[in-house]
Amino acid sequence: MLKRKAESEIRRWINNSSNALLVSGARQVGKTWTIRKCLQESGCNYLEINLIREPELIPVFEKSASVDDLIINLSSIRNYSFRKKESILFIDEIQEAKDIITKVKFWVEEGSFRYIFSGSLLGIELKGLRSAPVGSLDEIEMYPMDFEEFLTASGVLDETISYLSDCFLSLTPLEEAVHQKMLQHFQRYLVVGGMPAAVQEYIESRNIESVTAIQHNIIHLYKLDFSKYEQDNKKLMLISVYDQIPSQMMKQNRRFNYSDLRKGLRFERIEDSFLWLTAAGVAIPVYNTSEPKVALTQNQKSTLLKLYSSDVGLLTCQFGSAARLSILLNDRKMNLGGIYENAVAQALNRHHCPMYFYNSHSMGELDFVIEQDMNAVPIEVKSGKDYYVHSALSKALLNQNYGIQKAYVLSNSNIQKENQIIYLPVYLSMYIKSETTIGTLPPL
Repeated sequence: MLKRKAESEIRRWINNSSNALLVSGARQVGKTWTIRKCLQESGCNYLEINLIREPELIPVFEKSASVDDLIINLSSIRNYSFRKKESILFIDEIQEAKDIITKVKFWVEEGSFRYIFSGSLLGIELKGLRSAPVGSLDEIEMYPMDFEEFLTASGVLDETISYLSDCFLSLTPLEEAVHQKMLQHFQRYLVVGGMPAAVQEYIESRNIESVTAIQHNIIHLYKLDFSKYEQDNKKLMLISVYDQIPSQMMKQNRRFNYSDLRKGLRFERIEDSFLWLTAAGVAIPVYNTSEPKVALTQNQKSTLLKLYSSDVGLLTCQFGSAARLSILLNDRKMNLGGIYENAVAQALNRHHCPMYFYNSHSMGELDFVIEQDMNAVPIEVKSGKDYYVHSALSKALLNQNYGIQKAYVLSNSNIQKENQIIYLPVYLSMYIKSETTIGTLPPL
C-alpha cells in the first residue's frame, strides 16, 4: 500500500482542527484515496459524496439554506445517520458545485459537523473555491509522489531514507553501493514518475508497458479537462502548449519557443494558456531572471520561460518506448538533460520553491536559480559524466556583484564539496528547499 506525506497533515486536521479542510491538487495525484485512507484508519464516522459521479446531489448543496436542511436532505437520499460532533462530510470533486464555498464559513461556525473538500485544481482555480474567509478553511495541496515516497513504495527501508537525508545535511559521501542502488531507483522513477496509479502498477507488476498505458490515460483525462473547464476557443491552444513540453525539453536550452506553436506567435497572445496550465497543476513554469541575485522575482522576465511537466513519468511516457528503455538501461548515448531537469524542477516545486533560470551571451546559462537564506543559489543539472564542466556557474561565482555564497551541481556523482560548489547526486534534489531564516527581532 502506498504511503503519502500528506497523510500526516490530514491526520493532524482530523485530530486538531475544527475548520473545514480543502485538499487540492492536479487530477490523479491521489487526493481521494489518501483522504479515504486517513478517515478509515482514524476510525472516523464519515459520509463520502462524489459530485462527478453523483451530479444529482449538486442542487442539494447549493439550495440548502442551513446545515439542518443539508443534513436532512442528504440523510434521506443516502440513508446515512449523521451524528453531531462526530460525523465528517467528505465532498469529492468539489469544483463541480461552484457556489458551495460561500456556505463554508456558516457550516463551520454552526459547528455540528466537520467537512473535507477535495477537488482538481483545474476547477478550484477557475471557480474561486479558495475564496473562503480566513479562519474557516485549512488547505493541503497534493503533488505527484516525490522520489522519497517512490523509494518507500519500492520497499526501501526508512533507515536507508534517513541515511540519505543525514548524508545530504552533513555533505558526507554515501556508501558507493547505496549510491548506485539509489541511481537505479532514480532511473526507474524517471520512467514511472509519481502518479499513484502508475506507481502502484509498477510495484505490483513491474510491467512498464502497463505503467505507460496508465500514464497515457492520465494525459488523455487532462486534455478532456482542458475542454471541460476552458472555453472552446482556448482549449486547442492549451492542448498545443501542453503537447509541446516534451519537444521543448529536448532542446539545448529548454526555453519555450512560441513560434513552434505558430510562426510569429508572441507570448502575450498565449500567456493565459501558460498561467492556466500552471494553475491546473499540470505544468511547472521557470521564468528567466535578468540577474542571478536577490530578489530574483524583481528581475523576472515573464516572457522568457521554460515549461516542465508536473510529473516526470508523464513526460518520459510521451517520448516513447525507445527513450524509456534508454533510461532504464542507463544508455549514455541518449541526452537525458531535459528529463533530469524536469525531475529537479518537480522536486523543487514540491517544496514551493520559486525557480528561475539565467542566461547571458558572455556567461552562458544557469539551469536554475533559487533563493536560500537571502542569497541566490545557482543549480546546474548534469546528466553526463562531465559534471565538473560548468563554465556559466563558475563565472557566476566569480562575479562579486551577485554575492553568490554557494552553488549546487546535480549529477550521477556522489556527494562532494569543492569550495563554494556542492556536488550532489541528482536524486538528492528532493531535499533542496528554499528557506529564509528570520531571527528574533529586537523590541521596538
